[in-house]
Amino acid sequence: MKKINSPWRIISTAVYGAPNEGKIYGILDVDVTDAWEMIKENRSEGRRITMTHLVAGAIGRAIGWDIPEMNAFVKRGQIIQRDEVIVTVAVNMHGGKEMTSVKLYDAHKKTVFDIADEIRNRVAKARSGSDNDTMENKSFLSRIPWPFRRMAVLFLRFITNTLGFEIKSMGLGHSAFGSILLSNIGSHGLSVGMGALFPGSKLPAVLVMGKEEDTPVVRDNKVVIRKILQLSGTFDHRIMDGYHGGMLAHHIKRYMENAHLLAEAPIEMKEEVLDA
Repeated sequence: MKKINSPWRIISTAVYGAPNEGKIYGILDVDVTDAWEMIKENRSEGRRITMTHLVAGAIGRAIGWDIPEMNAFVKRGQIIQRDEVIVTVAVNMHGGKEMTSVKLYDAHKKTVFDIADEIRNRVAKARSGSDNDTMENKSFLSRIPWPFRRMAVLFLRFITNTLGFEIKSMGLGHSAFGSILLSNIGSHGLSVGMGALFPGSKLPAVLVMGKEEDTPVVRDNKVVIRKILQLSGTFDHRIMDGYHGGMLAHHIKRYMENAHLLAEAPIEMKEEVLDA
């Protein structure tokens, strides 16, 4: 019989209760036709990048340079600005049967090629078992007997979220899950889906990529076929409102529809180098 109670599923039954927290949702259609052409051109030259790498780069630059006020978390009733820009990317392993995550530190300063190399290297380590801190924490929590499992999770949430303390030995810090989380469900053939805003993660938003699909759209009063990517978002309303969601959508579209920008260091970084 197939094992369905993986460590993560065991933990999730303790973590999630009834949906009673303030969340807002949004969906964005992005024209990634030109981005796909860029991906194909680079692959023909031996540089393998994917749509996930491009989206991760776009998100990093948006929250790092354009709307840094959303790169924050709640601590003891106050909104605290993060010192780092960390885009966490959920990655499938073993044919999608398992998942790991890669935290891209200083994602706003990296090119899409830097991001692609970093994700590949980290996933290779996870597959070899040499980068398994997160899995060790999951296994530890999943071994707690069922009657006490949810109590243990709620206690840890009280220590970290309500009181605002960090438990770094367990990987439970203010940036344990990064600044923002990106997940790609398009790799499973799904067009759109809403992500869960993980309780206790201190994330302002979770973004989910759907499957890129050829779609009829109107351009210059003509119906043409373009490749459209749907991005959906779940947002913590304590940190983000419609203004921040609109700004995030605007800048992600700007970077994705001009994907060549992500192949170069940001202008701000170039200015820093010149000043040095």
